[in-house]
Order: sequence, then C-alpha cells, then structure tokens
Amino acid sequence: MDTGRVMETVILAVVIAVVVLGALGGLVVGSRRKKSLPPPPPAAPDITAPPAEPHVGDEAETPRDEPRRTIEEVDLPDGSAPVVVEEPPVPEAPAIEIPEPTAGRLVRLRTRLSRSQNALGKGLLTLLSREHLDEETWEEVEDTLLTADVGVQPTTELVDRLRERVKVLGTRTPDELRGLLREELLKLVGTDVDRAVRTEPEDRKPGIVMVVGVNGTGKTTTTGKLARVLVADGRTVVLGAADTFRAAAADQLQTWGERVGAHTVRGPEAGDPASVAFDAVKEGKEMGVDVVLIDTAGRLHTKTGLMDELGKVKRVVEKHAPLDEVLLVLDATTGQNGLVQARVFAEVVDITGIVLTKLDGTAKGGIVIAVQRELGVPVKLIGLGEGADDLAPFEPEAFVDALIGE
Repeated sequence: MDTGRVMETVILAVVIAVVVLGALGGLVVGSRRKKSLPPPPPAAPDITAPPAEPHVGDEAETPRDEPRRTIEEVDLPDGSAPVVVEEPPVPEAPAIEIPEPTAGRLVRLRTRLSRSQNALGKGLLTLLSREHLDEETWEEVEDTLLTADVGVQPTTELVDRLRERVKVLGTRTPDELRGLLREELLKLVGTDVDRAVRTEPEDRKPGIVMVVGVNGTGKTTTTGKLARVLVADGRTVVLGAADTFRAAAADQLQTWGERVGAHTVRGPEAGDPASVAFDAVKEGKEMGVDVVLIDTAGRLHTKTGLMDELGKVKRVVEKHAPLDEVLLVLDATTGQNGLVQARVFAEVVDITGIVLTKLDGTAKGGIVIAVQRELGVPVKLIGLGEGADDLAPFEPEAFVDALIGE
C-alpha cells in the first residue's frame, strides 16, 4: 500500500471522529439548555377565590391614607343595626322624702292625743260635777291626778286651788267647770315658757343639738324624726351617730338621714363616741349646714362610767362651740321611774328640753307636769306614734284641751 492512500485513510478517520465528537457535544448542550429554561409566567388571579390566609412572617399591609369610616357609615349585612354594648345599670339613690309640715301634723296629732288622754279630764269633770263636794270627793280628785302621774306636789297645789275656786263659784255648770279646770291645768303646764328648739344661734352656724336618754325610750328614732321636722322647716342637717355601743344604731340613724337627704357621720363599732360627735360638728361646719344633731348612747342611769362618758362627749363637742340644746328623751309610759332617769341625766349634762315619746299609748299625761316641775325645763316635743311624722312641738293649750276634752 502506498503512502498516499494511507494518509487519506487517516485523514478520513480523523474527520469522522471530529464529526462524531461534535454531534455528541451538541446533544449534551441541548440537554443542559432544556433544564435551565425559565418557568412559565403565572396565571391571572381568580378574583372570585377567597384571599389566602397570611402566614407567620408575612409583612403586614401598609396602612392606606384614605380616611376610615365610622360604624354608622358602614352598611352592615341584612340591614342589622350596630351592636351597642350596654353599660351595667347604676343603682338609683333612694328617693328623698318631703316631710309633712309642722302645722299639718299638729292638727292630726291633737286629735290622736285627745282620744288617748281625755280619760283624765272626764274623770275630773265627773267628780267636780257632783252636787256635794265632800272630803271623800276631793280625795278621789287627788287619786285621779296621782294616777295620771301629775306628781304629789303639783296635785296638792291643783286640788287646793280648785277647792277654793269651786267654793267661790257656787253653782257649777259643765262649761264653767271645764273652763275652771282648763285654767288651773294650764297654770301647772305653763304657757309663758319658751318651748322652741334652739337651732339657730345668731353668731355662728351650725346649731348643735345633743340627744340623750335611756335605752328603749326611742332616742335614735326621735333624733331621726327631729331631722325630718327641721328639714320640713327648710333647714339642712348633719346627723352624728355617736351611739357606738349599739350595733344597729348607726345604721338606723343613717337610714333616717337618707330619707330626707341628711348626711350621717359615723365611726367604727364600739369606737369613741366623743370622737364621732367631734367629727360630726367639724363636717357640719365645713358643709355649711344649719343644724348638727348628735345621737348618744342610751346609757342606763345606774352605770356611772357610762354617764361619765356622756359628760366627755359634751366637753369634746364644746371645743367647737357651745351646745344649743340638750334634749332628754323620756318614755311617757315609765311614769315616776322616768323622773329618776331625768334627775341623773340632769346631773351630768345641762338638760335644756324634754321630748316625751309614746304619749299616745297612755292616759298618764300628767307626766308632762311632773317632769317639768322636777327638772325646771320645759317639754318641747312630744311623740304620739310610730309614724315618721309623729313628732311635733308641744303646745300647752292643745295638750290641756286633749286632757279635758273639748
């Protein structure tokens, strides 16, 4: 074989090899280009599909600048009204009562008093109407007066004057006897005494009234009723619950005060009564009220230590100002025992007036005469029942008329 043919054969082989290698290289490159093609563009979003839930790490949407609408401007589905959250109801304050005026209650109480007390007057008039007034009759007159708790000394004075005037009078008609008896009883009761409850001092405010008395006489109730009398007369009142020894006393007094819009000052149970009384006057001055009423504990007259405590209350209160009134509450049904209580209280504090309670439940109205004679101070108020407005100023003429019957 010659050299030329050999060379052609080699060249041909080289060309074939190059072609084969080139074809293989194109296949590899094509395969790579298919793998690196970009993904197709995303399809248009479906506006009817619900929005996708946000995932943890997603950024919050940037707030829009357009103004936000109020709930009233948004149309709620189904035409329903906006949901309103209701506030819890606020408890209503107790309604303030308007107490009955003093003048109106006197008319009603006079009638009630006459029904319960005129047994005394009828008995006396029956005895005095006898044709012959012998010693036995006059003894019966004395017994009638003593049974009505008029007292020994006032009874003796009344009988002596009646005997003298009947002797001078001669013939005695029922009207003459009634007039005679009325005059003499009025002399004993007293018509020239100042019976006003002093609550308006000229040089300062407030007026200070302290109420004292034995347990069971209706002392706290009387204090509350007196507040009603003052409010009915246009006064403003602060109540001092200085009866700290009886658990329910402060609550009872506060209830009375709330009914007429009066503020009540109270302290801890079994606390210092003098401290409560002092604070009551202090707050009354700061509030600018007209009257401060101080209810004290119902101390038994046999307990010397408690009576000393009452004297302390008086002294502490007077660091603010002098007391204008010290009212002693007595139960009309206790009779002569009430006079013993009155004497002891008068030794501790200067009693300026008497309040007789439960006067409608007894025919012993003579206690009015006896207690005034014993203490030398007037009966200023009388209580004739359990009603809120059953406390009234004492009127001698109305009382005597009720005793003897009009």
